[in-house]
Amino acid sequence: MRERGSSSIETGGDQVTRGWARRWLFLGATALVAGLLTAASASTAAEAAQTKPLARHPAPAIPKGKPPPAHAAPPAGLAIDTVARNALIIEMDTGTVLYQKLPDQRIPPASTSKLMTAYVVFGLLKAGRAKLTDELPVSSEAWKLGGSKMFVPVGGRISIDSLLQGMIVQSGNDSCVVLAEGLAGSQAAFVDLMNKKAAEIGLRNSHFANVDGLPDPGDWMTARDLATLAERTIIDFPQYYHYYSEKGFNFSNIEQGNRNPLLYNTPGADGLKTGHTEESGFSIVGSVARGKRRVILVLMGMPTMKARVQESERLAEWAFREFDDYRLFSAGDVVDEAEVWLGSAPKVAMTAGRDVVVTMPRSSRRDMKVAVNYNRPIPAPIDKGEAIGKLAVTAPGMSNVELPLYATADVPRIGRLGRIATMAGYLIWGNRH
Repeated sequence: MRERGSSSIETGGDQVTRGWARRWLFLGATALVAGLLTAASASTAAEAAQTKPLARHPAPAIPKGKPPPAHAAPPAGLAIDTVARNALIIEMDTGTVLYQKLPDQRIPPASTSKLMTAYVVFGLLKAGRAKLTDELPVSSEAWKLGGSKMFVPVGGRISIDSLLQGMIVQSGNDSCVVLAEGLAGSQAAFVDLMNKKAAEIGLRNSHFANVDGLPDPGDWMTARDLATLAERTIIDFPQYYHYYSEKGFNFSNIEQGNRNPLLYNTPGADGLKTGHTEESGFSIVGSVARGKRRVILVLMGMPTMKARVQESERLAEWAFREFDDYRLFSAGDVVDEAEVWLGSAPKVAMTAGRDVVVTMPRSSRRDMKVAVNYNRPIPAPIDKGEAIGKLAVTAPGMSNVELPLYATADVPRIGRLGRIATMAGYLIWGNRH
């Protein structure tokens, strides 16, 4: 019995020891929390007495749909060259530059500047300031103009529909003048509209001195601006874009074919415009669409018409053969969850808010890496639609792609007592939530 009693006493001693340990831990934690309460109260009182809380700006709505084209740097590692003096090849949907050669050098645009003339006319039609059936008078100045012609009759009247076909399909300089004089009162007034519209749509290095592209020292563009103008034409005026795919037009019993070689030999080609002067050489701004992809090609300053045919076809096929689009996330997909500090929820989902599609060399697909980066944990409060992280996509032979990630929900900050309890838990147990 004594041994059992002794054993019982020893056991009772262990229980007493553990009980005191629990009491000391509780008392220590209580003192810590009390200290935090006192400090927090003092800090809150001081802040209230000295400053007003900073107002949080409302978070923007999560972007929807396709972002505007963002011209990235060209991918490395795919060897190709061209006889064109200036070149730019772009995947239109993602804005990825597939190839570039002096894309920001000022060049005489020749008849490719008619893209801007047509863009202004399309805008007037869309705004209801003119109709395709409206007939415009032909002045003697338009009739006698040289270069490529629609062969307008002096003193006659021609519909805007026919004039657009004459300008786009036949590259008629005379039709440009008839449109400018009839819609703006004079060529000079129409040129002012062209330059204002160019600045409005982001043509940063272009200036127009006439409506037809005939040589003039005040007329210049860049390959990059021509690509932007082609994209904006396709996006802004789908109802009028069909003019660029017409292969021929007959006016006054004179049949003329479209000078765009891509329309005849390249599957998916549907526009846009060629140009040529002695100074500018042979040029083309082309568009080729296959499946969900569309590639814009700008090739300027080629030595011969034959070179224009061969280079445009060769580079279009190269773009579709060597590259492809890869969908990583659809609009609304949750990309990842971010840890939240002192929030009503421990995590918040992040989304790109739009389809995430990247263009890269087909050979690089297997080595693609996708990473989510953010400063963790993110302090509450968090507003829905607030940019809180970034999605980074890398692969050999392509430029790095970085997109913002947005919170999918509001996460309010928890109250003062909750914050203190959370901080105490973090200090004692290392738990951030």
